[in-house]
Amino acid sequence: MAVLIVSAVTASFAQTSKSSSSTSGKFSIGVDPGVPVGSVSDVSSFAIGGDIKYSLPAAPNFDVSLSAGYTVFIGKTIDFGGTSVKVGNLKAIPVKLGGRYNFSGATGFFGEVGIGAAFIQDGGGTAFVYAPGIGYALDGGFEVGARYEGWSKNGSIGQIGFRVAYSFQ
Repeated sequence: MAVLIVSAVTASFAQTSKSSSSTSGKFSIGVDPGVPVGSVSDVSSFAIGGDIKYSLPAAPNFDVSLSAGYTVFIGKTIDFGGTSVKVGNLKAIPVKLGGRYNFSGATGFFGEVGIGAAFIQDGGGTAFVYAPGIGYALDGGFEVGARYEGWSKNGSIGQIGFRVAYSFQ
């Protein structure tokens, strides 16, 4: 009888532990290279950054997230009829609130969208950020994704961004 009670209690705690881990949040850290598009591609040919993201399950297959990172649009050297001018780098701290739908559970394809603000350094002010994207989560905590990320402030700049990340489970 004691073995039956201990087994039932152990199974109960194991189920509780397992279900609570699936509803707990997780951190991920990523590297974010990008290709500038639109008018910003005239002055920058590459963007690079990194971010940290916290995701929390909100409904079956749906997570909400908060991310913060650092992005640099690398300035080009532009030739003006024999005179070369080096365009400075555009550096910003984007902070986004997001939603992500996982089509087939914890691994597999997902779609996500983020909105927020990019705090542009060197007196650049703040831009509105929007970033729809798709990706694939692999076993072991790795994920890859692609997105369009636009920054809007008296005009807009954009990039086709990529994310390679690892989630801490």
